[in-house]
Amino acid sequence: MSEYGPYRHLDATVDAGVATLTIDRPATHNALNTAVMHDLGRAFAEIENDRDAVDAVVIQGAGDEAFSAGADLAEYAGPFADHDPEQRERQERFHEIFRAPHDCHAPVIAQIDGFCIGGGLVLALYCDLRVASERSTFGLPTAAVGLLPTGGATRRLVDAIGESTAKELVFTAERVDAARAREMGLLTDVVAADTLEERVAELVASMGAVGDEARTRAKRAINAAVAAPDPATAREREAALWWEQFASDERRDRVAEFVEK
Repeated sequence: MSEYGPYRHLDATVDAGVATLTIDRPATHNALNTAVMHDLGRAFAEIENDRDAVDAVVIQGAGDEAFSAGADLAEYAGPFADHDPEQRERQERFHEIFRAPHDCHAPVIAQIDGFCIGGGLVLALYCDLRVASERSTFGLPTAAVGLLPTGGATRRLVDAIGESTAKELVFTAERVDAARAREMGLLTDVVAADTLEERVAELVASMGAVGDEARTRAKRAINAAVAAPDPATAREREAALWWEQFASDERRDRVAEFVEK
């Protein structure tokens, strides 16, 4: 087992190809203050620098009450003049950090137990898969404190659950339980709290059984398809990645193994 860091509010370990990032501010329900965000940004930079050692990433919150309850609102208090231009620069940097799971070479799973609110939900939305315990709660109550979702959250939310449901979640500032969140399309799976780690481990094992290069290129192709301005552009990128994979030893060896069975 290897360990990244040290960090102020994040535990990061790598074991058998799985990097586990634990947001460690349980007294604040793992609120995402500036220090946590910088910890996450550095952790993902280290994961990218250690690509050969990391095949999957799991993000979770410390304790059993929250994945993350969102931004530390104390950092958003006060008049506008107290925040410009520092807040503008900070939000641009935060957007890059929120995107880090999406841009990571490896699949990233949000393992959610408890509150997943505001910025916590934004972070989870940028993960490839989201698995939650039945006791988890979700929401984007930014309007309740006079703010808008940020960090690219509006686009990610619409992609995940559609325009009308996204507006419902944001306009009402209501919280929804895990069953409703899955019905909306926010979650990959919902399980009992005592089986959450087991379910995530099953997903990691299933992803580990496929070709590493094929999985990485497939993630890039899907990400490109979501961002593409039209189907033709998405297809062009998909085809380029398909031919890269077709030329790989991994494709040759795995197809040969399958044919010989």
